[in-house]
Amino acid sequence: MTLPENADAAALRAGWLREELRRHEHLYYALARPEVSDAEYDALSRELLAIEEAFPAVVTADSPTRRVGGAPVDGLPNVRHEVPLLSLENAYDEAGLDAWLTRVSDRLDGRLPEIVCELKIDGLSISLVYEDGLLVRGATRGDGTTGEDVTPNVRTIRVLPLRLPAGAPRLLEVRGEVYLGKSAFRALNAAREEAGEPLFANPRNAAAGSLRLLDSRETARRKLSVFLYSVARWEGDGAPATQVEALDALLGLGLPVSPHRAVARGAEEVRSFLHEWREKRHTLDLETDGAVLKVSPSLDQRRLGATAKAPRWALAFKFPAEEATTRVTAIVVQVGRTGVLTPVAEFEPVLLAGTTVRRATLHNYEDLSRKDVRVGDTVAVEKAGDVIPKVTRVLLERRPAETVPFEMPSACPVCGEAVVREEGEVAVRCVSASCPAQVKEAIGHYVARRAMDVEGLGDERIDQLLSAALISDVAGLYGLRREDLAALERWGEKSAANVLSELEKSKEAGLARLLFGLGIRHVGEKTGKVLARRFGTMDALRAATEDDLTGVSEIGPETARSILEWLGRPANALLLSKLEASGVRMNEPEGAPAPGGPLAGKTFVLTGTLPRRTREEATAAIERAGGKVSGSVSKKTAAVVAGEDPGSKRVKAEALGVPVWSEDDLDVALGGLS
Repeated sequence: MTLPENADAAALRAGWLREELRRHEHLYYALARPEVSDAEYDALSRELLAIEEAFPAVVTADSPTRRVGGAPVDGLPNVRHEVPLLSLENAYDEAGLDAWLTRVSDRLDGRLPEIVCELKIDGLSISLVYEDGLLVRGATRGDGTTGEDVTPNVRTIRVLPLRLPAGAPRLLEVRGEVYLGKSAFRALNAAREEAGEPLFANPRNAAAGSLRLLDSRETARRKLSVFLYSVARWEGDGAPATQVEALDALLGLGLPVSPHRAVARGAEEVRSFLHEWREKRHTLDLETDGAVLKVSPSLDQRRLGATAKAPRWALAFKFPAEEATTRVTAIVVQVGRTGVLTPVAEFEPVLLAGTTVRRATLHNYEDLSRKDVRVGDTVAVEKAGDVIPKVTRVLLERRPAETVPFEMPSACPVCGEAVVREEGEVAVRCVSASCPAQVKEAIGHYVARRAMDVEGLGDERIDQLLSAALISDVAGLYGLRREDLAALERWGEKSAANVLSELEKSKEAGLARLLFGLGIRHVGEKTGKVLARRFGTMDALRAATEDDLTGVSEIGPETARSILEWLGRPANALLLSKLEASGVRMNEPEGAPAPGGPLAGKTFVLTGTLPRRTREEATAAIERAGGKVSGSVSKKTAAVVAGEDPGSKRVKAEALGVPVWSEDDLDVALGGLS
């Protein structure tokens, strides 16, 4: 790849590449008519990225390279919706539908206008704002008045244009639903299972969790999609006068709109749409739990008005969950990473929502007892969100006389040690630190990407290492030898060398990742970072008291007690000693945030292109000085650090009276901690 000779040539080439990449994105993601291979697309993307790195002045806010995600943020700032996102009235049967149609007709003097019928996507509501054609904000619904600013994550959604074509309104606010397709959901859960991470319950939960991630690079990997369904604000010519016109206008601007919709003229056509999609929905690669019916003319919408919670001109009609019956053949108990025993019902295969299911979790002993599921019972099974099977009830009239209530084992089914049920908890746990089931899950969690990030160690390989007695805990990973690994089935010299290299690299992961990887109850990824930032070293954390821990604003009493309990166990103290002796870093890498730094307790926003630092370098410098970097401006922002082409964030800062700094001002504030 040859870079342009000067900035002018770079700007021309970068402009062409951006337009070409946008065209191919639209062909691939919106129209499903790709013209180039993935390799050719990637080559164009790499060329653009190389030019932008070599010539920072040519970078634009809507560049396709911005989709890969930026550095993690410390939290999701709130944003107030100019137009509230109201809820919808629900109907669950024909009677509810007829009642709504009658109310609409009565309020319009006996007239029933055109009704737009759209599938109700099971995802997360989103509000998007385009200013002068540029995507400037994405926010979750929140409580309808205030949501979370998820703009960096929204930018990673490939089907969503970052810039609208010429002719777009000066300001456009649209509403829609972010979702994860079924195939993407299965792939995501398969990867999480391989990495030893907890599985998402359904695509909706996965989409919601992905959109709220603090690291947009991870969001970019999860292949979210979106369908837009309404216009909240349109400032400019050509404002649509009906819901039909609104959807057509969004399509004309290159925005993604669901093709699964119809215009109904009369109640019978509404019913026809609902009856058609009740079964047909299972053929789609997305989850839909019903349909949304909207009065089309805007004048009629305004006449109908809204209650405090929902517009009177729209209705969400929920499809009934699909249900099947089958016979329970066994109830088995699984042991998870934290020792929780989970009962699972195995039953005769049954076709449900388009797939064959054979088992369903009963969640916990309390859930199992309440439903009184027994081996031999005939049970009703449905799919939560049409994805995760669950037993909803027992058909008692078909229960055989010889069935007996299921009792949770008093000993762990894997290691044989006694199990306990702690006061105030529904979970039954095995508390043996040497339980093989827990050891396997603990190792899988430790090597996961968000923890110590050791590639090449999935469930199957961890099983091999345990079966061959090469490891008995996570510390044993660092004593593995190449010849032992290479001798295992389906390994070889190259795989052995790669895994050992990954393990060596993981030693420098730092305290935050280590704390998360150790699997301490209630210590997730964010809490690990909080603890690492506050205490700095494992020794300091081990010397902390409960008061020290609860003195950290993000740490509650339950989490504090869990940390102290884990650190106080002799087996865990020995584990930490072995990890430290193996060279695993027990503090944060150089450059970790300084609790007492010159920017401690202050939040900053970066915008535009800085002269001497990348966005990531500036973020790291602020964090080393104890500060935080946010993605949006608020009254609590200490300063907005603005470079070239700062965009709307500088304008908002000036409107709120927030100081606007240059990079030189930042250097002064950093006090040499750059």
